[in-house]
Amino acid sequence: MIENSLYDKKSLLTITSKKIDWKEIVKDVVGFSNAEGGVIEFGIEDDVEEPVSSQQIPDSLRTMLVNNINGKTNGVQISAERKTYENGGETILLHIRRSNVMATTSDGRVYMRNGDNCEPITGEDLHRLAEDKGCYNWELQVSNYNISDCDTSRLKYILDALRSSDRVSEFVKEKTDTELLRYFALLTEDNDMMTYLGVTFIGTQSQRQRISNAPTLQCFKYDEYGEKINKWTWDDYLSAPDEIIEQVWQTIPDWKESQEISDGLFRKNVMAYDKNVVRELICNAEVHRSYAITGDIFINIHPDYIEIVNPGRLPYGVTPENILHKSKKRNPNYANLMRALKYVEIEGSGYDKMYEILLQQGKNVPKVIEGDDFVSVKVCRRIQNSKVLELMDFVEKHYQLRQKQKICLGLIAMHESITARELEKLLELNNADSLRPWLQPLVKQGLVISRNVRSRGLEYRVNSILLQNSEFRGTTSLKRIEDYRLKELIIEDLKLYKEAKLADIRERIGPEISEKRFKTQILSLEEEGIIGRRGSNRWTSYYLISPPKSK
Repeated sequence: MIENSLYDKKSLLTITSKKIDWKEIVKDVVGFSNAEGGVIEFGIEDDVEEPVSSQQIPDSLRTMLVNNINGKTNGVQISAERKTYENGGETILLHIRRSNVMATTSDGRVYMRNGDNCEPITGEDLHRLAEDKGCYNWELQVSNYNISDCDTSRLKYILDALRSSDRVSEFVKEKTDTELLRYFALLTEDNDMMTYLGVTFIGTQSQRQRISNAPTLQCFKYDEYGEKINKWTWDDYLSAPDEIIEQVWQTIPDWKESQEISDGLFRKNVMAYDKNVVRELICNAEVHRSYAITGDIFINIHPDYIEIVNPGRLPYGVTPENILHKSKKRNPNYANLMRALKYVEIEGSGYDKMYEILLQQGKNVPKVIEGDDFVSVKVCRRIQNSKVLELMDFVEKHYQLRQKQKICLGLIAMHESITARELEKLLELNNADSLRPWLQPLVKQGLVISRNVRSRGLEYRVNSILLQNSEFRGTTSLKRIEDYRLKELIIEDLKLYKEAKLADIRERIGPEISEKRFKTQILSLEEEGIIGRRGSNRWTSYYLISPPKSK
């Protein structure tokens, strides 16, 4: 077995020699405890897969190992069992549970398992770990303000929003106002004092200003040369988090820009940035940031992408490589409240929803970068592949797919062909077994086909028949289109574009249809008083007077 973040192996001499290095052993145990837990196998030499057949493990050795580790660590939960191999050789499996508190050595040292190494934790990383382990919980800190001191309009809004939300159970809605506020951790359990979370959502501006590390959100717009051309700022103490999200969406004009995709009969207007994606990004920044450190949230708007930059790093155990699946809530009560208010997903990190939306639009998935003291998420503005957008639109209308399958199909469609290994990497999966629920339903329904390529292994691509069906335009069908249907398309085109020349209308609807047929139907629509014209000769343009009355 290969050593990794969950498994380590050591020679039996590690715990049987005359001079045992307990510092090294407890370092590894503490590192596993603070990460995801794991197993240390004693009795396996380097570069071998099993112990020698004569190796036997007495019960006294297991007991000695456990007792010494327990005496030299704090916050660690372990157990030891004997493992017997087919050749008769035995080893000790030391099982280490993930600790819910900060695990340390008896002299106060802290370590974290990272890959196949255990590294010391100091400085800001120590604060980060303490926060992740619940040793410091910003949202539950008790403020100096009683519920009677709150912003009454905000209190009413939050209570009404919670009781009208379909994400809150009827049982919870039936609670009294005080019970409901305590349920969502806005009030302390034993009195009427507001928590820091409560002050953030139902406190006054001055109260929010006085709680520690209330963040500021800054937004900068850059031109194509990287020069700042605009700036917006929202101080968290001036508005509650949900208000800030709405203000950001309403204030910045870039969100409202859109791109129209027109391909034969297929038309779709795609926003530069989907509202749900923008909200999810800002919510993630607010909900999952570390409040143990200071720092502002930045939204950087570039011509081709937006970037959300958050101070601090990801919660321990979460990386850019597993963020699609790994959900670790640094501020769980904050996340629960925002979910109830319909601002954020709580089942996952929210990235699964963003993946689904962006791939349905033919755009690349978010790019997450973790630095030494920041996390950034980039989302592209432009449609990378309009054919993928057409395909996903067709599939949405004609197939019943779960979110996993939509994401998987979108990723395959964004590539001409893709191997199982490449797909596993894009989906942040560990093996073929993990890939199966994402991929197999697509193969069974004939949406995706596979072939075995000698140099690449199993390779997947979208079924060519599905691609043909998703293309709503077609030379043959449009050439034979009925006159009444062509008239309807002309009317729909002028509804969208208000006024246009004949050549432009023909190009958008179907250039394979003769110009003569277009002129004939446009003349007929003019005679019926449905469309009008301006100009003459090559400057002639047409506009909609009134749509035809339904019969």
